[in-house]
Amino acid sequence: MGLFDFLSNEGEKKPVEPANKPAAGGATDFFGNANANAEQGETYTVVSGDSLSKIAKNRYGDAAKWHQIYDANKSIIGSNPDHIEVGQVLTMPKL
Repeated sequence: MGLFDFLSNEGEKKPVEPANKPAAGGATDFFGNANANAEQGETYTVVSGDSLSKIAKNRYGDAAKWHQIYDANKSIIGSNPDHIEVGQVLTMPKL
């Protein structure tokens, strides 16, 4: 698969899939830092094209619940909830 092959598959949309649970020893973020919110729920690794509302819609069935994901991950995401990066490991709070 070439670097630009994804452009020819525009009509082929894949749903966001839940991330695997972290291995024993605790979850870490993209940079290897311990994730203090790991006990709240599962984790999700951000992929290209994701947004907090898209993740919330697929995980909880309601895009408006993106606030709960953001609140649980402010230390990872930072002050701008619109700026999530591929590879970030987010804690998915239990609702």
